[in-house]
Amino acid sequence: MAGRKIASTEPGAAEGDSHVSVTIGRYLEAIFYIEAEGEIVRASRLADWLGVSQPTASATLQRMMREDLIEVSHAKAVTLTKSGRREAASIVRRHRIAERWLTDYVGLDWAQADEEASRLEHALSDGVADRLLELIGRPTTCPHGNPIPGVDAPRFPERALSTLPAGETAHVQRISEVAEHEAPELLRFLGEHGFRMGIPVTTVESSRAAGTVTVRVGDEPGSTVTLSFEVAAKIWLRA
Repeated sequence: MAGRKIASTEPGAAEGDSHVSVTIGRYLEAIFYIEAEGEIVRASRLADWLGVSQPTASATLQRMMREDLIEVSHAKAVTLTKSGRREAASIVRRHRIAERWLTDYVGLDWAQADEEASRLEHALSDGVADRLLELIGRPTTCPHGNPIPGVDAPRFPERALSTLPAGETAHVQRISEVAEHEAPELLRFLGEHGFRMGIPVTTVESSRAAGTVTVRVGDEPGSTVTLSFEVAAKIWLRA
């Protein structure tokens, strides 16, 4: 499924406090997100994520290797180096702080905030991002529950909604960043159906044959929604 449109990936000058170009920053951010979900990162995955050709992705990764931002194994798996992870975490931090400001204070919905934050992450300096974080009350996560790098917060065990048996209830902890990117309309859909961080969800029916799970969101009897297992696997609950 196509990802969100976030401007050209043609090379550009570094902005904000980043020491890398906007283009390289997007690759670092993508690797950070994909790794966080336990996936192996390869050039083909990044090409699909960023909407570029595989030769373009491979050429950019070669450049990133020369700049000591990534390592590529014999099996073609891409991992961040120490300096690459530091740069990626800085970009993700600015993105998630901007998202919280845009949702909590500007009043944008999740999808709009994610789109706008993709622009602001390259314009904000780290100092301004730090100040903004304090002004909005020092939240520990983005609007969809993913942790803001550099902000200390307890981490709790989690399980995917797709694994919650019928009749059981658990509370929403986060929505996968991969799901946000690959199906940006999903954020709006979930918001419209009452999903928010901390809300209880109860599995009403789970059908392996149909590949769907029906859940009640909150405590209202009629507040049910049916999701594919693929989507439910990207919604993480506090275990």
